[in-house]
Amino acid sequence: MSYDNLRALPVYKKALELCHMSREIASYVSLNKDLMNLYQSNSHRDTIANSLLTDAILIPKKIASAEISGCHLERMKSASFINIMIRNINSYCNGLENDGVKEKEYLNLLRKEIKIFRRSFKKWRNSFPD
Repeated sequence: MSYDNLRALPVYKKALELCHMSREIASYVSLNKDLMNLYQSNSHRDTIANSLLTDAILIPKKIASAEISGCHLERMKSASFINIMIRNINSYCNGLENDGVKEKEYLNLLRKEIKIFRRSFKKWRNSFPD
């Protein structure tokens, strides 16, 4: 599968949107504005923001690897991994809320984006040939 074909997939587009929104939220809520070094921070909020960012970045990568793979088992493993990342991102939203992020509307926007992505993801997952 070519990169252009991959970019045409609705699930991949939604994954990139989710990734972009996660990056913006991580940048907004983190105390350390250097997103590349969040993992070095001792702040609980920065740790959550780093995890949010990491998992969001992994989703489009897993979609790409599933699309490239001709193996049904590999596709299902990627889909299972993506499901875990989706649940994690929802948990990170809760963690940020519990850590005192006041702008809950941003977290709710991310939750809404996750729901939209999840619908697209389910259609994509169900399209796997047996």
